Amino acid sequence: MALSLGAAIFGILWLVLILVGLLYKGISGLSLEVFTEMTPPPGSAGGLLNAIVGGLLMQVIGVLVGTPVGMLAGTYLAEYGRHTRLATIVRFINDILLSAPSIVVGLFIYELMVVPMGHFSGIAGAMALAVIVVPVVVRTTENMLLLVPNQLREAASALGAPRWFVISKVAYRAAKAGIITGILLAIARIAGETAPLLFTALGNQFWSVDLNAPMASLPQVIFQFALSPYEDWQRLAWTGALIITFAVLALSIIARTLANTRTDR
Repeated sequence: MALSLGAAIFGILWLVLILVGLLYKGISGLSLEVFTEMTPPPGSAGGLLNAIVGGLLMQVIGVLVGTPVGMLAGTYLAEYGRHTRLATIVRFINDILLSAPSIVVGLFIYELMVVPMGHFSGIAGAMALAVIVVPVVVRTTENMLLLVPNQLREAASALGAPRWFVISKVAYRAAKAGIITGILLAIARIAGETAPLLFTALGNQFWSVDLNAPMASLPQVIFQFALSPYEDWQRLAWTGALIITFAVLALSIIARTLANTRTDR
């Protein structure tokens, strides 16, 4: 027990040190201009508006594309396939995709979209994020649907309800909180992804919501500014990291709250 407690304190200590470091370095640059001005050239004042908007746009599209695919695949595994050979193969591939480094996903989308299109683009970045969203939602959807008691399905079927009605009105409703939790965790996962966006969206110093052109994102700007020799860029990188950290923290708290609500029921 003492070793377990010590390991837990050791892990939490590093998390606290990271948060303290982020607050110390990032909070001084937090201002209204960060959310209202574009990323600046070296030595000039500016903010992260184009990076925040570009990143959010790609994340929203990634979630909108990846979530339905993940939910449908998870529904097949839990409701139709379960013990079939195809379901076993799908689970195996999903597990590989779930643990695959995001840079591999970025390279895959680069070859699939960027090379044929001939240029980097926001839509390629969104598709890379969608590929990362899918396995998280698949696993969560399957697990949450498997937790729904079969008696509920049997009761609905005994009343003459068709299979699709039982799944959509009974199983989904019972697993709703858990599935939403999985989607929020997938959003938290892609919020800080940098590697796939470097190979797909590339980045943009200026304001752009054109999905067919290179697009800025907060993780990519943090990566670029943190490696620069300019102190003002490094300050903005710390502030951007602070914003992402607290956004992910907020999503995680919401996800845990939803999960606890489901457990209490």
